[in-house]
Amino acid sequence: MGGGPVTTQFVSNLRQHVEEAGLILAVTHQTLFDYQGLVRDSVNVLHLEPRNFPKQQTLDVLINVLPATKLHRFDDLFGNITHHFEISREHQKLEIESRVTVQTYPLDISDMGMNGRPDLLAKADIHEATWQYMNSSQWVSVNPDIWKQALDLTSDHESLYSKALAIMEWIHNEFEYASGVTDVDTHVEPVFELRKGVCQDFTHVMLGLCRAVGVPARYASGYLYNGPSDTLKGAQASHAWCEVFLPGTGWTGFDPTNNNLADERYVKIAIGRDYADVAPVTGSYHGSSHCRMEVNVLVEKP
Repeated sequence: MGGGPVTTQFVSNLRQHVEEAGLILAVTHQTLFDYQGLVRDSVNVLHLEPRNFPKQQTLDVLINVLPATKLHRFDDLFGNITHHFEISREHQKLEIESRVTVQTYPLDISDMGMNGRPDLLAKADIHEATWQYMNSSQWVSVNPDIWKQALDLTSDHESLYSKALAIMEWIHNEFEYASGVTDVDTHVEPVFELRKGVCQDFTHVMLGLCRAVGVPARYASGYLYNGPSDTLKGAQASHAWCEVFLPGTGWTGFDPTNNNLADERYVKIAIGRDYADVAPVTGSYHGSSHCRMEVNVLVEKP
């Protein structure tokens, strides 16, 4: 008697509390391969399932592959949840779909995170967590031009946070967002010269500039929720941003594409040294060299 209204009010209050604390976001990611002829011996690696991060909790995950096959799930060297599968029989299409629901939480940077200087990186535990994100990687190198630009941008800044912020703002202001001028195999150096690219390219440039001046920086891949009033680039598609290690706070996202810190609108899937470590789908097969790939991403509040 009267239980219905009380329960409804309780659920309503709970939902309001969750929304104030952050966001619940649902992501559907579809990758379709359509080959001109029959192919076989398809071997693929997926980074489509997030692990729990300090500001993100995974609520639900479903990954489907057609033709149907068994998925092998494991953690890679960076702690990313990874799936591997093989399809030996002949097929002309391959469909991969992931459905992920996560709870995200607002960004919170401590006073130490805001003001921590590079000398704090010498602490043994911090050095162990950051050393592999201080050097060149497959798609990111530090040439003299990148090093000089990094020095010019950060010489007047003392904290790691302010250095990263200056670099992020410079990339956002100086680079043009343009699809089609680069691809997934484009190295950071031609992007730096062109001053054009997409979120992957901007992230690689920020990685190079940060590492050039001793700021630990790693690649983050995932998705971006674009609410009704937002005009963020990279939403409703796979997105990428840079994460910088801030003492007292930990890894914090800086998005040079949107000149924005990675807050509760960002869904993080995987982290690594650059794109090569976190690509959503990579693989090989035997057969036709002609393949049409289509990717569809939807990020929404469930």
